[in-house]
Amino acid sequence: MSAWTGWRDSDLWHGFVGSRLTVVAAVVAAVLILGALFAGLIAPQNPFDPLSVNLIDALTPPAWQAGGEGRFLLGTDDQGRDLFSAILYGSRLSLLVGVASLVLALVLGVGLGLLAGYVGGVVDAAIMRVAEVQLTFPAILIALLISGVARAVLPAEEHGRIAIPVLVLSIGLSTWVQFARTVRGSAMVERGKEYVQAARVTGLGPGRIMLRHVLPNVLNPVLVIATISLGNAILTEATLSFLGVGAPPTEPSLGTLINKGSAYLLSGEWWIVLFPALVLSLLVLAVNLLGDWLRDALNPRLR
Repeated sequence: MSAWTGWRDSDLWHGFVGSRLTVVAAVVAAVLILGALFAGLIAPQNPFDPLSVNLIDALTPPAWQAGGEGRFLLGTDDQGRDLFSAILYGSRLSLLVGVASLVLALVLGVGLGLLAGYVGGVVDAAIMRVAEVQLTFPAILIALLISGVARAVLPAEEHGRIAIPVLVLSIGLSTWVQFARTVRGSAMVERGKEYVQAARVTGLGPGRIMLRHVLPNVLNPVLVIATISLGNAILTEATLSFLGVGAPPTEPSLGTLINKGSAYLLSGEWWIVLFPALVLSLLVLAVNLLGDWLRDALNPRLR
């Protein structure tokens, strides 16, 4: 039996194709992600190339509106950049920051949670106290604080170059707690089971037991949290960029595009803010719906 045949006959696959909402969410997420990944091939214009941008084309409405042009499907922004192309490139940056910050939060949260749950004692108490203190503040405030400290410490001329790494670090350090708490609880259950006791008897050290035996058995809830956290990370990046402390203007993300478009909303150029906001909403909603489905599919109590 091939891997594809086994996957097609599994309960997970039947549950997926049996939910129309989940299938639609998967299609929407796939289209948006593929569009972002292949922006260089799909976009009719490189919106960040000064030679391809003309200020005369600024504030051109969408193609179907009076005064619109066929070469600008969704219109242009205040700098004459094709909005469709800018959204594709902006989605790529938003996804890059979201995935990178999620990986950072995943590695940090799973590692600390596994250590706290398996070792226990003072190590567990220290890690959980830090996590509890961080939980008293909203994630966006933690991200703003980390970003502000980084900008204050580093020279002003370096801000543009390190903006994306600082953004990833800010979001990652503000979202690791939920992974740590989940893994800690699962690890505390797993460490008392017979297979862990047997591994200790064979002479395996704590590090190898945690990585080879405990970790694979605590990954199911982590996958669910990771899926939902990806949408939250993308939304946090957009919020920070909208507030002006995220992606630099030279590398606009969806949040930066929304920030620029909001200044023209009252003057009638509604398309500059509407289309990036719509793409952001669809992307986050689709990812969250997939996370909800995965949570239900991996929870035998909900089957």
